[in-house]
Amino acid sequence: MNKLSIFVSGSIFLLALYSCGPQGDRTATNWQPLFNHQNLDGWHASPGGTWQVVDGYIVGKSSADEPLHGILLHDGIYDDFKLKVVYKAIEGNSGVYFRVEEVDDPVHVYGLQAEIDPEKDAGGLYETGGRNWVVQPTPEDVKKWYKPNEWNEMVIVCKGRDLAVFLNGYQTAELHGDPGRTSGLIGLQLHGNMDMDVQFKDILIMESPDDLNP
Repeated sequence: MNKLSIFVSGSIFLLALYSCGPQGDRTATNWQPLFNHQNLDGWHASPGGTWQVVDGYIVGKSSADEPLHGILLHDGIYDDFKLKVVYKAIEGNSGVYFRVEEVDDPVHVYGLQAEIDPEKDAGGLYETGGRNWVVQPTPEDVKKWYKPNEWNEMVIVCKGRDLAVFLNGYQTAELHGDPGRTSGLIGLQLHGNMDMDVQFKDILIMESPDDLNP
């Protein structure tokens, strides 16, 4: 093999290695875990219900005689991001809060949540302490994208005043020029006055997204 052939072969190899390495795989390198699968370090809970780590999952439970919303909040403040949450809804109405603020109120936070429910509304958008339903999916739509009694993957994307929600690859909500908060806390909800059982397997974040794609 002459010197030119060696140079060309080596260049092709390096190019392929670069393309397959960290620089060429944004998904693999930029997702950061918010949950370590061992404990709730980096999170704090409001009164209401219980949160614990069982078999590597976050498990939230509450009973119908509990009037307070139980909220588990991550300590970080985030503005623009992609948030990936893998969950299983067993009983009761839950949700993923994002860009919210803590308040002195039985619901504990004000702001948007992406809906988690084993029966209805999964993937919708609700604003606690504000507009109430912002995007409420139809039962027919929920049947297309929600998997009962299985792990579901939700992705929430926020970029400035634009945001989108995806559930198992389906876009379930999209807002442009939204007047709500542009930064805040991320949290998980246990609805008050309701028997609750919900599990979270993975919670990952990617900051400063380029677009609203999941």
